[in-house]
Amino acid sequence: MAEPISSSTVPLLVSTQGAVRVLMLNRPAALNSFTAAMHALLLPALEDAAADATVRAVVVTGAGRGFCAGQDLNDPAMVGNVDVGAVIERHYRPLVLRLRTMPVPVIAAVNGVAAGAGANFALCCDFVLAARSAVFIQAFSKIGLVPDCGGTWLLPRLVGRARALGLAMTGDKLPAEEAVRIGLIWQAVDDTALMDSAMALAQRLAAMPAKALAETRRAIDAAAPMDLADALRLEADTQRELGRGHDFGEGVAAFFAKRPPVFTDR
Repeated sequence: MAEPISSSTVPLLVSTQGAVRVLMLNRPAALNSFTAAMHALLLPALEDAAADATVRAVVVTGAGRGFCAGQDLNDPAMVGNVDVGAVIERHYRPLVLRLRTMPVPVIAAVNGVAAGAGANFALCCDFVLAARSAVFIQAFSKIGLVPDCGGTWLLPRLVGRARALGLAMTGDKLPAEEAVRIGLIWQAVDDTALMDSAMALAQRLAAMPAKALAETRRAIDAAAPMDLADALRLEADTQRELGRGHDFGEGVAAFFAKRPPVFTDR
């Protein structure tokens, strides 16, 4: 793995392993809670990964014993008569929109607690792999707020209205294996296997047709409010575009030649 571009005092570590970019939230003493300084690095790091044609998958994780405890309420940006809505508009809205439009798959490797915006940041990723000891907490009601970082949109789509309301209103801890059972996340793995599992998945996805994977995400999200006829039209339009690309021709040629395909579209 390449040397990180930062030191232990910098709140985000960035490294690369082959075609996989790894972003590690790096405030372990504060359970990697978000600050303005972290946001100033995180969104540009995602933009850099999106712009780098050699990157074909991204893994996001946290340093130490937690993934992310949400917004750091001790951050100077949150002290005083703060406009919380402005914080959302400045930091979380662009972060979520970037995650949901990445040209490559994004995997959250959740170690330990993922709370508040930290939980929903993970859920915005395409895959969530969690250590069995991890917990997810919609902590907003405990401080008089509603789920943010996309939570109001994500939760009912992932687990239905009843569970979304239950998680959001109670703020109860949700263990990783229960999160898998109700369809909130993709998979729970042994704690010691978390990063190996995340990297194995990332490397597998990196060898797949990145543009088709990104278009799969876009089509599924876009189809959610559509009727069947509109969803079918979206499928046709998307297939038309992908069918003109290199990867479709390469995939078909590799299938008939009984060889591994080499996908390059992005």
